[in-house]
Amino acid sequence: MKNYHLANAQIVNEGEIFTGDLIIKDGYIYEVIRGGRPASGMADIIDLSGKLILPGVIDDHVHFREPGLTYKADLLSESRAAVAGGVTSFMDMPNTLPPVLTQNILEEKYTLASQKSLANYSFYMGSSNDNLDDVLRTDPLKVCGIKVFIGSSTGNLLLDDQHTLEMIFSRSPLLIAVHAEDDRIISENLRFFKEKYNDALSPDMHPLIRNAECCYQASLLAVSLAREYNTRLHILHLSTEKELQLLDKDIPLDQKMITSEVCVHYLWFSDRNYREYGNRIKWNPAIKSEDDRRALFQGLFDNSLDVIATDHSPHTLEEKNRPYLQAPSGAPFIQHALIVMLEFHHQGRISLERIVDMMCHRPAVCFTIRDRGFIREGYKADLTVIDTNCEWTIDHGNLLYKCGWSPLEGTRFHSMITHTFVNGHLVYCDGRFDESLKGERLLFSR
Repeated sequence: MKNYHLANAQIVNEGEIFTGDLIIKDGYIYEVIRGGRPASGMADIIDLSGKLILPGVIDDHVHFREPGLTYKADLLSESRAAVAGGVTSFMDMPNTLPPVLTQNILEEKYTLASQKSLANYSFYMGSSNDNLDDVLRTDPLKVCGIKVFIGSSTGNLLLDDQHTLEMIFSRSPLLIAVHAEDDRIISENLRFFKEKYNDALSPDMHPLIRNAECCYQASLLAVSLAREYNTRLHILHLSTEKELQLLDKDIPLDQKMITSEVCVHYLWFSDRNYREYGNRIKWNPAIKSEDDRRALFQGLFDNSLDVIATDHSPHTLEEKNRPYLQAPSGAPFIQHALIVMLEFHHQGRISLERIVDMMCHRPAVCFTIRDRGFIREGYKADLTVIDTNCEWTIDHGNLLYKCGWSPLEGTRFHSMITHTFVNGHLVYCDGRFDESLKGERLLFSR
């Protein structure tokens, strides 16, 4: 493995921006040098004058579709998109084929990732009404969390047995991450709209069917269970202002038992965009009102929201072009999430320091990830280099998603990722990949 001297960069880390150099040695950040110093000749020098260095983004919520759904995406294709987007670590969800409901299937996914993924990786253990023993055998030092679908799910991952739910919340050895939507409310809303429109439903009705109340009631159940059993709870993809009322703002992140995630698409889009984009922005939970979007953006600053993620969930364009009720929910986003947040920075809405905190530092703290998420001596050299003065437009020719499309096509941005280091390996540089080394399994301090 090469050693590197990254020179003359603007380093964004732990609430400050300073000019400096980084020495990368044997995959680790060996030295952080404020102000820089002459090169020693012991490493490859990369002059990064005019560019930013950030810790690599940690995305705690992706669906890379392997195994079983690899016609949509796979670990190689989506990890390529990830590192091109400055994401150096990801945590993948269990709704694959087969679903991750046993320890054997979980470890098989880790084996696949060790052979294919360019980024670092972890995989959630799935839960259902009948796999409690496997859930409780999950190793908290080697697995990011337990995924629980409360109220609404894909396949047989719905956990609606109250006894099993309470057993998991009371006995889980590690963090529980929940998808919170109340299926009873969704079913009632869907029945009403079908009766009114005779099945001629359209995507703009999605946030009315999967409405704020269905999210709030399921999140309320999760929070109530977590408080009753003192469970380490992480609420995924918050989409409503009302859910923010359930969260603690006055507790430091490293002391919180209940944390939350917002996804970039809830900050970028609102229900005003359904008529233009249709099923391309159909996610579960649904993108909701402009008021919800504003409240979620404010949650980035008042300590109610804890991390920014993507819920990267590719489907083919053929699938998304089906009628509303037949079109699956989800869309690709991991290649462009950091770029979108940097666009908010260009608009004067968020600082670089806050972006790094929400996308790099806080995911590492939230999940207690070992030796990642910060630019510190002795930490793994997971780094992203950015040119913030580069205008470009997302189009089909520069997409790396296996599904081949994005709801952001045609959008012009003003920042570009130029280099990505994973464990000190320069895996991505100006559009080119070095796939000779793979990412590592994330480890956790619990």
